[in-house]
Amino acid sequence: MTHTPITATFVGGPTLAFTYGGLTFLTDPTFDAPRDFPGPITLSKLEGPALAARDLGPLDVVLLSHDQHVDNLDDAGRELLADVPLVLSTPDAASRIPGVRGLVAWEHVELPGGVVVTAVPARHGPEGAEALSGAVTGFVLEADGLPTTYVAGDNSSLDVVATIATRFPAIELAVLFVGGANVGRFGDEPVTMDAARARAAADLLDRARIVPVHHTDWAHFVEPLSAVVDRFEHGGVGDRLVVLERGTPTEL
Repeated sequence: MTHTPITATFVGGPTLAFTYGGLTFLTDPTFDAPRDFPGPITLSKLEGPALAARDLGPLDVVLLSHDQHVDNLDDAGRELLADVPLVLSTPDAASRIPGVRGLVAWEHVELPGGVVVTAVPARHGPEGAEALSGAVTGFVLEADGLPTTYVAGDNSSLDVVATIATRFPAIELAVLFVGGANVGRFGDEPVTMDAARARAAADLLDRARIVPVHHTDWAHFVEPLSAVVDRFEHGGVGDRLVVLERGTPTEL
């Protein structure tokens, strides 16, 4: 099957703009400048976005993994949501943000151009993390003539990836949220994938090229992108890793 290329632009952190089936998608909008975000756990943003939201042009869909953490939806990101025709997220996010459509795991929506978006599970930490981390979702996109694409969201669980890979064995592109994020809530247990888990996820998603996001920009992103690159190269699968240059549209 001949696939129509996907063009992706890495904005920074968890924020990725990409075209799919004639639609423009954006993951977890974060556009604030570097600063501290006080709260029960203060988070420090170290680097700003490569592009302002206005530089991306019109957006059709936001894929919001969750709304309760500022490193996935900051102040400028929240402002952007009102201008996007469709925002997909968790039912919890839909209860807190007007206009958001909440999806439970395995629920899908059909979009123009024959694009189908299915919500898939995600776990933001060790087993039982939901009580502290809250609900999170990932997404799988499908369309005729396009690579089945998995957007993991803030998922750290390989068991979850295995379940998704069984449901969607044709996944050819996987956007993994890496960085081994850790705010100390679960000891040494990360709340997003570290390099070792990302490499193991690549084995589970054995047909997929891997696009890492959610790295570098925040102080609690413990592992640099180079850790992921090293793990893939030393594991003999460096050719499956797609590292995007910040702010530069790239055809996938």
